[in-house]
Amino acid sequence: MIRSEWLSAYIAFAEELSFTRGAARLHVSQPAFHVQIRKLGEELGATLYERAGRGLILTARGRELLAYAREARDGAEAFLARFSGVETTAPTVLAAGEGVLLYVLGPSLRALSTRSGTRLRILTRDRERTIAAVISREAHLGVAALEVVPDGLRATRLHRSAMVVAMPRGHRLARLPKVKLRDLAGERLIVPPPGSRHRETLTRLLAAAGVEWEVALEAGGWPLMLESARLGMGLAIVNDVCRLPAGVVGRPVPELPAIDYQLLEAMGGRLGAAGERLRAAIVEAFARAGRGGHRR
Repeated sequence: MIRSEWLSAYIAFAEELSFTRGAARLHVSQPAFHVQIRKLGEELGATLYERAGRGLILTARGRELLAYAREARDGAEAFLARFSGVETTAPTVLAAGEGVLLYVLGPSLRALSTRSGTRLRILTRDRERTIAAVISREAHLGVAALEVVPDGLRATRLHRSAMVVAMPRGHRLARLPKVKLRDLAGERLIVPPPGSRHRETLTRLLAAAGVEWEVALEAGGWPLMLESARLGMGLAIVNDVCRLPAGVVGRPVPELPAIDYQLLEAMGGRLGAAGERLRAAIVEAFARAGRGGHRR
């Protein structure tokens, strides 16, 4: 029989990936903590973790158990809160990228927190880590740009975002209503580091169009790219939900593919009242962004 304290211990272990830190987190001795994790694995007949170099990683079965343990914990807390006639005080967790949080969701999250008293925990994550957070139930909801929805997740399309080139207002391309790839010939571009999907797509399409260009700066994230464009360090190609700094204009680049922002939830997950309020706030925030509320 699986004991609830074993699951609580496993959550601490899986999040810390350390017996020492996990035991300290729960204020128990390390030997007692280790016994709980060992007994849980024996009861399930599964290897939950393995060594990788000097550290530990969860196995596929271990990650599956972590999702279950978090869901069981959240469900128990929600039930006890309803049974007692009060709303749960556990935070609702959202995972999303820095740009989405700054340019689209910020005002809505602030309003949700202040007006309804909803407790929020925000995880700033890239796409892959957002997906992992929702699948593992570390986050109740996630927002990410996706073409294909991974197994185990339910997705709601929030916004189809076109790409724009951001530049100082006095730049020669600012006179154009839209920019073609060939117009970027000879330009110095601010791009993400190698390995990012945006960098790979941009490099491939510019090469296919026979456009030669230079890397002005490698910068991670829309905010840093836009600030660099404002400073005149080069042109930044970003998506249309970004709020452009003063003195910077954006022109659409129709030859670049649009990206779909998706609201991600775990299949069979329970959001509760606070989660549903957060979900509604996210949908409304992207609806406003789609009406042009975040562009200069």
